[in-house]
Amino acid sequence: MKFSKALPVAAIAHIFLTTPTFAQDYKPTERFAELALKCVHNEYPNHISHALNSAKDAQEPHVLYPAFYGCLDWHSSVHGHWLLAKLAGTYPNAPYAADAKAALKQSITPENIAGEVAYLNTQGRASFERPYGLAWALQLHKELLTSKDADLRALAPIFEPLAEASANKIKTWLPKLNYPIRIGEHNQTAFGLGLAYDWAIATGDKNFAELIKSRGEYYYGNDKNCPLSYEPDGEAFLSPCLGEASLMARILPPAEFAKWLKTFLPQIPKDGSAKWLYPAIVTDRSDPKLAHLDGLNLSRAWMLNTIASHLPKGDARIKSLHLTAKAHADAALPNVTGEHYEGGHWLGTFAVYLLTQEGVKK
Repeated sequence: MKFSKALPVAAIAHIFLTTPTFAQDYKPTERFAELALKCVHNEYPNHISHALNSAKDAQEPHVLYPAFYGCLDWHSSVHGHWLLAKLAGTYPNAPYAADAKAALKQSITPENIAGEVAYLNTQGRASFERPYGLAWALQLHKELLTSKDADLRALAPIFEPLAEASANKIKTWLPKLNYPIRIGEHNQTAFGLGLAYDWAIATGDKNFAELIKSRGEYYYGNDKNCPLSYEPDGEAFLSPCLGEASLMARILPPAEFAKWLKTFLPQIPKDGSAKWLYPAIVTDRSDPKLAHLDGLNLSRAWMLNTIASHLPKGDARIKSLHLTAKAHADAALPNVTGEHYEGGHWLGTFAVYLLTQEGVKK
């Protein structure tokens, strides 16, 4: 099935401003669905992060990861499947919905998930995809579990063993992690914990939610004056400052969060200005690391919206947060085209996470 790759900037901006959940309009999502459909079962090129315990472990990606061998790497494959589940469940009448569900059913089988769990639990792989890929696995399970589509919900119990294995990896790790990881790439602690917290709330895992809350407060509760002027890192796709604030927005009561944010990010204007945090400039979208900056603009946009949604109604910073989010969205969304596989294998997920308002307090 072939979908249009182009969508005018004005159309994206209009949708972003007027209908955050797209209402019934699936058309802006067609090209994002196409990106995931093209890569979830595309094994090569492939960039594996794989610990070999013996020569027998030198295997092709589809043998190592029977469900998630596509989209260049494991975590991108996992969140590419999340994209398909999110869009198919949100827009069941979209022309891509049947193909999306078929792709999910091809990947998420009892045999494939058992293989993934076995891989994850093999000795020597304690840090595999921790926390980024593990957190996206939890997001995928959450999407299947809470979907309005019966076919997608039927996949949730099949996927559940991998979700449990992923959660257990994080539960084992967090009490031992004395210091948070404050970088703009996969290992960032705050981003992974934000996704994991959403899963814990959705599944009713109160102990896990409390663990994340307590560790988040331990890591970040006393932080002040986050150095936004140090951002962006040249290869970042996550903001250390906004990632931290996005997690704290989830775990603190609104009034307490508002007070914490004033100390942590005093740069946020109260006059409705967006001239305090500017979108990153991407110089080469064919370079896999430099292309990260498109993802940074997208993740900044959704984190700014998340932060705004958790502030008390009437907070003077909300307008600036929303306008700054829009500026970042406008800078990035037109570039999620798939022209270069370096960005095409993953940026669609970030676009869909932003435009479907995931993480935003409803």
